[in-house]
This record gives sequence, structure tokens and C-alpha cells, in this order.
Amino acid sequence: MIMFLASGITRMYQFHRQTDRQTDRQTDRQTDAMKLYLAGGMSGNLSPLYQSLCGGGYKDSFLAGNGYHKTDEFLTEAQEKMKMFLAGNGYHKTDEFSLMRLTQEVTNFEDFNILESYYMLRDNEDFMHLLKRCKSFLLDSGAFTFMQGTHQGEINWDEYIEQYADLINRWDVQLFFELDIEIIVGMEEVERLRAKLEKLTNKQCIPVWHLKRGKEYFIRMCEEYPYVALGGLVGKVINGKIPEELYPWFIKTAHQHGAKIHGLGYTSIKGLHKYHFDSVDSTAWLAGNRGGFLYKFKPDTGTMQQLRPDGHVRLKARESALNNFIEWVKFCKYAEKYL
Repeated sequence: MIMFLASGITRMYQFHRQTDRQTDRQTDRQTDAMKLYLAGGMSGNLSPLYQSLCGGGYKDSFLAGNGYHKTDEFLTEAQEKMKMFLAGNGYHKTDEFSLMRLTQEVTNFEDFNILESYYMLRDNEDFMHLLKRCKSFLLDSGAFTFMQGTHQGEINWDEYIEQYADLINRWDVQLFFELDIEIIVGMEEVERLRAKLEKLTNKQCIPVWHLKRGKEYFIRMCEEYPYVALGGLVGKVINGKIPEELYPWFIKTAHQHGAKIHGLGYTSIKGLHKYHFDSVDSTAWLAGNRGGFLYKFKPDTGTMQQLRPDGHVRLKARESALNNFIEWVKFCKYAEKYL
């Protein structure tokens, strides 16, 4: 699906040797600053965040699933290079350029990764036949939908988690998120549902850290889980978006404890060159479909160009959507090799 010119590979290699050294030095400086900051050695505009991150949190909470620990069975997929998961089918069911429809036109599923929401898969379980053929598949619990308030009707959380676990078991899903809805039901209930999910599946889920959980909670997550996720990067789900300056601390802390870290909804290409999460998911590929422009991946710089037609040309929605999907698959492959 992707072709690289030899000269492009050479430029890419030289470019990254230089930028990697610059990024490493910058990251080291940021990490040192974060150590002081998190230890209480810095004050100023971020002091409220410091109090929330270090002084708050759920101090009396205990993580579920401690008996599983980090066995080889659950580390297999988590030990690979950085992955970008394309997301967005479930949240845009009316779009003619949904992932479900596009992937039916793409036969080489081994070339890309997809994240899908269980909340949407409940009505589209046939899509699982396609998802299981992907290079890697990540199952979201549907928490994003609940926290945005876009779901319909009352939810029986025990029934929901039982049905979620049933799909995981029937399709042998290895990577799946907890139901991180503490802003709706509270942290104690989230932990109860997490414990139930892990008991029903006999697998560890991916716990999702939010700002109110506190610093120590994140550390315990990294100690007890092979894969953790950082929520609040989008800035629309919880009160208080996590500043990018803190990303190096979270990434380094996870790695120091032998855990991989996923950046939920993190779509900044510039940021991905700077902050080396083990995986992220993105719906950014859909922006061109709605904005009326084409994406063009530039392999020499690892960036994405936006091509807009002049006022007299109207893009064909179907062809444009397929182009944008393929160009983002190219970036995903680039990220897995170079980021």
C-alpha cells in the first residue's frame, strides 16, 4: 500500500538522527523540570494542577486485578513499537466514510490498527470479523460516549459490563479498556466494575488515568498493569486538560515500571514526534472528510499536508474519504517505524 523512494528514506534517516538527538535533550530537560514540579519544587500557574496531581487523588482506593500481574500472556502485543489506532466509526454512524464501510474496500487488513467502541459494536458485531483481521485491534469500553452524554436511555452498569466481557471472551480480545466513568458513578464504582470485568474475562484491562486520580494512583497503575492509558488529552471529557509539559513524566514513569502507555485521543502529529507514547488513537483522519480537503502524507518529514481544491472544484466524498484513510494508514506505518 505504501511506497518510499530511496532518496526519501535517506533524508528521513538523516532527519530523524538529528531531531531524535534534539528531542532527547529537550525531553531530558523537561523530565528534570517535571521531577522538581511533581516534588513540589515549582509554583506558579500550574500549582492547582500540582495540588490535584500530587495532593488529591483517591488515596484509599486499591487497584483491582493485582493477582494477574504482568505475565507474558498479556504482554505480547504491548511490547511492540509505537502504534497509532485509527478510530471514528462508532462516533459518526451517519458518515458515509465510516471505518466500517471503508475497511470493506481495503483488503490488506494486516497493514493497519483500529480502535472501536463496544458501545457501537453492540449493534454492529459483524464488524468484528473484519477487526480481528487487522494488524492490531483495541477495544474501547464506550466510556467516552457516556462522559460526553451522547448515549440514550438509562444504563444498568452491571449488565453493560457483563455484555462487554461476553464480547471480549467470544472474540478473544486481548487489549481492552476499563469503563472509566468516575465522573458519572464515582471511583469506587469504577473499581468495582473493573474488578468484575477482569474476573469475567480472566484478563487485565487497560486502566485509564484521569487527573482526579492523583499521582500515586498512576504509579500504582504502572506497577500492577502492563498497559495503562492517559485520559484527558482531548480536553473535552473531564475538567482540567493535562498540559503537554507533563507528558514526559507520565511516559517515563510508566516505562520505569515496565508498563506501556497509551495516549487516548492524542492526534497531534507534531506532538507525536516529541512525546513517545507506546500507542495512541486518532479520529483526525475524519477532519478532511468534513472540512473538504485531502490529506497527503509526506514521508521525508513525517508530516501530513492538507490539500484544498479551488472554489470551482468539489471533492467526491467517497473517493476523498478513501484517500484520507489510506494517507493516515501511511502515517501509522511511519509512526510504528520511526516514532
